Amino acid sequence: MTIPHIHAVESSTWSEKIEGGFSFLLLGLLAVLPLTEIIFRNVFHSSLPGAVLVVQHLTLWIGMAGAALAARYDRLLSFTLGMQFLSEGAKFTRIARFLAAVAGTAVSLGLAKASMGLVISEWQYPTYIMSGVPTWSAEIIMPIGFTLIAVRLFLHGTRTSRERLLGTGLLALLVVIALWVPLEGTGLVWAGFLLLLLAIIAGTPVFVALGGAALLLFWNSQVPVASIPSEMYRIVTSPVLPTIPLFTLAGYFLSEGGASTRLVAVFRTWFGWMPGGEAIATIMVCAFFTTFTGGSGVTILAFGGLLMPLMLQAGYRKKFSLGLVTASGSLGLLFPPSLPIILYAVIAHVPVPSLFLGGILPGMVLLALLAFWGSMNGIRFQPVERTRFHLRPALRALWEAKWEVLLPVLILAGIFSGFASLVETAALAAIYCFLIEVIVHRDLAFFSDIPRVLRECAILVGGVLIILGVAMGFTSYLVDAQIPMKILAWVQQHIHSRLIFLLSLNIFLIFIGAIMEIFSALVVVVPLIAPLGLAFGVDPVHLGIIFLANLELGFLTPPIGMNLFLSSYRFKKPLPEVYLSTVIPLLILLAGVLAITYIPWLTEFLPRLLGV
Repeated sequence: MTIPHIHAVESSTWSEKIEGGFSFLLLGLLAVLPLTEIIFRNVFHSSLPGAVLVVQHLTLWIGMAGAALAARYDRLLSFTLGMQFLSEGAKFTRIARFLAAVAGTAVSLGLAKASMGLVISEWQYPTYIMSGVPTWSAEIIMPIGFTLIAVRLFLHGTRTSRERLLGTGLLALLVVIALWVPLEGTGLVWAGFLLLLLAIIAGTPVFVALGGAALLLFWNSQVPVASIPSEMYRIVTSPVLPTIPLFTLAGYFLSEGGASTRLVAVFRTWFGWMPGGEAIATIMVCAFFTTFTGGSGVTILAFGGLLMPLMLQAGYRKKFSLGLVTASGSLGLLFPPSLPIILYAVIAHVPVPSLFLGGILPGMVLLALLAFWGSMNGIRFQPVERTRFHLRPALRALWEAKWEVLLPVLILAGIFSGFASLVETAALAAIYCFLIEVIVHRDLAFFSDIPRVLRECAILVGGVLIILGVAMGFTSYLVDAQIPMKILAWVQQHIHSRLIFLLSLNIFLIFIGAIMEIFSALVVVVPLIAPLGLAFGVDPVHLGIIFLANLELGFLTPPIGMNLFLSSYRFKKPLPEVYLSTVIPLLILLAGVLAITYIPWLTEFLPRLLGV
């Protein structure tokens, strides 16, 4: 699966500057409004009228604006990574690019039409976000965004006049079929799914796959396709979802500044004297940043160039170093304020603080197992002569990174003290990281660096939120068709043991983690799994941690685990070499995932201890 690059080309045209500036404004408001609400509540004992609702709807706007930016730079998330390894001029590559573009354009136009239908319906029979602000005024961003994406997908995929003429003809044919040919009871739906499958293989974006499937299913059932944007609006404007762009923004400020260098120095001075000290430092840094970015791919692409040379310089073997960095890329998903944990909580209706606490001990188990492997390699191969521990340099490094080290404390205090809501805590974290990198350390220049960081954040956030939105539309069809209940009935009929159910769940979720992007997997699969967990007496918090731990392991599972492709791409290594380097860490983490699954105490202890 492809993910956005860390750096994009600088904006040059006026339209890019306007679009980028619009995204910067949205992110700025998203961060400042919750902070203003904290001040009003604690200083003036009042609230800023409508601030919470505005923030929720800003999430929808930054999602669509960011997705349009991602489409402009051809960086929407897709299922396949292998296409970019083919020669750009190869005939197969041109055909694949053309097919992906036509499919993406068709689905985006279909979603734009469905969104416009929702807007018109809301305009004719208005509801209101708050006094004087009709709902359609917020929803209008969806047809605009999808139309922009459609145009950009088409232009990226059709690069000659012949390709564009042929593409336009195919799109016209699809429009005719969609508007005038009844789909129910015909083979056209299956033909549509076949074309969609080919487009997925060719590299069409993830949201196109999910949105296209939803459109086909709703059309076939003669249900208004406006249900898709309606569900998208509902999920993206939910009260907790603003935390995703805000925590992502905090992570980008840290990763684009000098925080990584300072944290590596801290972990090296405190653990470098131990066997495997450099390996432990690598694991800790990866876990820290994955927690905030929510995507292991960002960690590998952003920090692989820093951590891999450190490992090799310390004398570790190339195979071990490659395997460790690849495996460490997914660590951190179980620690607060992990974005997948927040999303799982929203979908499964589980309290976010309970999931945050429930993930701490399981996350520490995975960290400890991988760190133990690193230590054993340090003892066995003795890469270099290790220095003795010196307290003064260690304290100096800790002092230099004190602001970054205090960030998790700030977040946990905000969440559990009652001083701020989860969204307000996320806004505090974003502003805090901004101040650290721009004012305190001056690693980022306000006018030259901050626009680039905000654009990168908007692109990643847009790529994720558009997937969440259309995946929710696809899930709503599954729920309407009673698919979860049918699966529950089948499982209860054929599986009677709780242990067998958990084992089957492990296998299924590892497979899902290998083939699906984590955010879309959450939206699509959680509604199917949650009823099964309740039926077999699995605690909802425990089920959530099982779900995320297995998806995390799926990133490393051959032959198509996402981290394997990203590591191959980042370090320019053939996939077989990456596969071999990750066999041992995969087995080690598998042991940890099985422990998390079959020892509920690891998940349930802290929530019960603190009564959350």
